[in-house]
Amino acid sequence: MPLDPQARAMLEAMAAMPRPDFSTLRAADYRAALAAMPAFAPGDAVAAQQDLDIDGAAGPLKARLYRPEQACGDGAAPPLLVYFHGGGFVLCGLDSHDNICRSLACRSGALVLSVDYRLAPEARFPAAADDAVAAVRWAAAHAAQLGADPSRLAVAGDSAGGNLAAVACQQLRGSGIALRHQLLLYPWLDCSDAAASSASYRECAQGYFLSTAELAWYRAQYLATPADAGDVRASPLQQRDLHGLPPATIITAEFDPLRDQGEAYGEALQRAGGSAVVRRWPGQCHGFASMQGVIDAASHALHAAAASLRQAFGAPRSQEAA
Repeated sequence: MPLDPQARAMLEAMAAMPRPDFSTLRAADYRAALAAMPAFAPGDAVAAQQDLDIDGAAGPLKARLYRPEQACGDGAAPPLLVYFHGGGFVLCGLDSHDNICRSLACRSGALVLSVDYRLAPEARFPAAADDAVAAVRWAAAHAAQLGADPSRLAVAGDSAGGNLAAVACQQLRGSGIALRHQLLLYPWLDCSDAAASSASYRECAQGYFLSTAELAWYRAQYLATPADAGDVRASPLQQRDLHGLPPATIITAEFDPLRDQGEAYGEALQRAGGSAVVRRWPGQCHGFASMQGVIDAASHALHAAAASLRQAFGAPRSQEAA
């Protein structure tokens, strides 16, 4: 399928803007440039949101809790979704992904806890991965205090945040924390050199919002040493044992260098006997779910993602027992 006309118009407008020189770019300068760009649509309305501090792996982390107008569960305590934002482990934060979190909360009926994990290069690997695991542990321990159902906990993330959500599922396997689902939006799951051999990495190397040159720059900021790329906490796609992981919904974008990684992970989960639904969004580029108000497919994808969460959360434990 060709590029969606709305995505094409956005990419053409971006092509007319100065592009970063990734050979000399500093993280602080890139963050400042992104902060000056116009925001996308704000996402759906929620009943309330609250900024709070949670426990990270090396100290407190900022987080934001979104409470939906209507909870999933017929008056019972709502489920809890822990969300990790994208940005190549270097960029973005609570505000940049506010619209995704608001929309997922509203449409899934779950509380959404968005986590501001430590960023590279100030905090290199495995800081973000360790924070993700610590955040899910904190959420599981404090779900009832937040007003959520502790038995209905899931994780989600986009791009690098999808990596962290997958890592948290792998690292917490067998911990006693029962995760109902993992929602991965166009996830970056392989930081190793093997990623460059995929068809999507070659076919979508540039001109589609996220380039392979940008990915290489992110990797250089994030990893402390090249050897870190082979660690499953950086490259969860390299994990050989995928048994016993939560069911997954994986949404990929047709024109995304990371497309094949997400789809390969879904296939690997299925081969391991797990449940994984993989949906390639036609005509779209990386990051499109954030582009609400500009690309109509953003809302459609978030609606589908929220539907998968509602199904995964199902009934509260008290109703299941009945």
